[in-house]
Formats: sequence, structure tokens, C-alpha cells
Amino acid sequence: QGQLVESGGGSVQAGGSLRLSCVVSGISNANVMGWYRQAPGKQREPVVLMYTPGNTYYADSVKGRFTISRDNAKNTVLLQMNSLKPEDTAVYYCFLTAAGRNYWGQGTQVTVSS
Repeated sequence: QGQLVESGGGSVQAGGSLRLSCVVSGISNANVMGWYRQAPGKQREPVVLMYTPGNTYYADSVKGRFTISRDNAKNTVLLQMNSLKPEDTAVYYCFLTAAGRNYWGQGTQVTVSS
């Protein structure tokens, strides 16, 4: 059974950086890979979605600050987050679509203090 396991969340001051990792196991031929986030009292929203290398959606609020990448050798999806702002505070979820099914990680908390 497919599984996504995130790590790398934590607390950081505004302007700092964090890197989230998502290890993918038991899933192949993903169509879409990316990250969502959910802040307290808000709906879950897409942060970055990679359809194919070179065809990537970034939410306007993170453009120029966040970068998604893949390490195929390690079956890992990475999210580098720079210049973090307090409004980036949320639970971040790894997301993947394969063979018509959606997969979610358990979520990792990111807290940015001003």
C-alpha cells in the first residue's frame, strides 16, 4: 500500500528557511506530486503542484520563495521554503496522484514567528 511520510517541519523566525521532505513508498508512476497546507480555521490549499518536470504550479503567495524538487533515487519530494513569513504558518501535507488515486501524508507543522 502506498505511503507518504513527511519530515522537516518546525519553528522558525520570519525570514528563515525550512526544507520539508516527503518519502514515497509503494507508489509508482505519479501524475502529480506536490504540497498542500492548512492554516488554523482555513481550508486546505495547494502550495505547489508538479505535473511534470518543467510544468509546475506555485501559489502566488509562495512564488519566488518556495521550490519543489524530486530525488528519484531516494523516492523523495522536497520543498525548500525560504524567506518564510508568519502567514506561512500551517500544517503542510505531501500530496501525490497515481492511477487515479490521491495520496496524502500525515502532515508536518510549520510555525513562523514574527
